[in-house]
Amino acid sequence: MNIKSDFHFKKKFGQNFISDPNIISSMINKLDIDKDTLVIEIGPGSGSLTSHLAPLAGNVLCYEIDTDLKETLADNLSNFNNVDIIYNDFLKADVKEDIKKYNYKKLYLIANLPYYITTPIVERIINLNLNFDLIAIMVQKEVGERFNAKPCTKDYGSLTVYLNYYFDINKLINVPRTVFVPQPNVDGVVITLKPHHRYSVSNEEKFKKLVRDSFVQKRKTLNNNLKNYDLNTIQNILNKHNLDLKVRAEALPIEIFIEISNALGDKKWCLIKNGMSS
Repeated sequence: MNIKSDFHFKKKFGQNFISDPNIISSMINKLDIDKDTLVIEIGPGSGSLTSHLAPLAGNVLCYEIDTDLKETLADNLSNFNNVDIIYNDFLKADVKEDIKKYNYKKLYLIANLPYYITTPIVERIINLNLNFDLIAIMVQKEVGERFNAKPCTKDYGSLTVYLNYYFDINKLINVPRTVFVPQPNVDGVVITLKPHHRYSVSNEEKFKKLVRDSFVQKRKTLNNNLKNYDLNTIQNILNKHNLDLKVRAEALPIEIFIEISNALGDKKWCLIKNGMSS
């Protein structure tokens, strides 16, 4: 299918569209999309990815922030009657309401994400609390390595722990920068996120805050980064794993963060200078 892409790319939207159909096919063929699948696509751009999704899926619901792409998408996707495009910012859209009209057995989210806004979109996906069967996102290679990093490696950080709390994460394919128009300065990678319910914490917001604070200065120890927390409780957990407060956050697997979070519970969770607890 000939996809037209003769339009002005907008840097403010981080527009880098895939020009190589072989990369798209390689990605799509690994995702097990069928007529029982509703696919949500963020940022269809010129419709290159959408035109590969539509023949396989039951329906494709796209969110596109750039209204100047209406004519391009209308032309490029004119052969498909199962594609709907909502011209709205995905971060602000009422996705739960939008998908009510569709009948489906599997819910996928697929996106070639603008590199500058990857984390807010991933957080939005999590906060939607929809029963996604699979999420496949194309991100900057370095960001993808952070998603799937292991403890005690340079890429392991708060984002790694945060995402692994919700998802099993795997790399699907590498995407060289040369297949994008315009060409970015970095390579990409397609990462799959498959939701699981393996972990449980008593308070997710406080768990996320603990993880974020633990990595706030990555080269410092927990003793320094968590000095306003109940360190006695944290030390008791670390002792069970032959660790102490001199350890850095990058050495802790997600299971220990969860254990610490649950041990802190709702009591004096984070000690503040005035003696009040948060």
